[in-house]
Amino acid sequence: MITDPIADYLTRVRNAIMAGHRVVEVPASKIKKEITKILFDQGYILSYKFDETGFQGAIKIALKYDKESKASVIKKLQRVSTPGLRKYVGADEMPRVLNGLGIAIISTSKGVMTTKQARQEHVGGEVLCYVY
Repeated sequence: MITDPIADYLTRVRNAIMAGHRVVEVPASKIKKEITKILFDQGYILSYKFDETGFQGAIKIALKYDKESKASVIKKLQRVSTPGLRKYVGADEMPRVLNGLGIAIISTSKGVMTTKQARQEHVGGEVLCYVY
């Protein structure tokens, strides 16, 4: 049994990048689907596919690499809020990742979104992870 499914998701993606894989498959959940959509919208992954077969379903993620250097577009995935220590921020104190070059994914009352969207909606929430 996994106690932190989001950390497991980030670790699977991180490990696939380190191994140079093109596609990674992770067990699906609503919050993981939302994080995947955000990563796609922000240009960190090539594509994704939700596979609804089986008990839980799965998410297949096509990772994005630079053509010349063959380096991953995702440099770092960092889990911020953990089950043992939750990290919440208000609408006025949203974190800036790499001075605006990265994104922070936040779970708010209006859904999972980036800090930029949360500032526009003027909502705070739990900081899930940093991506850059």
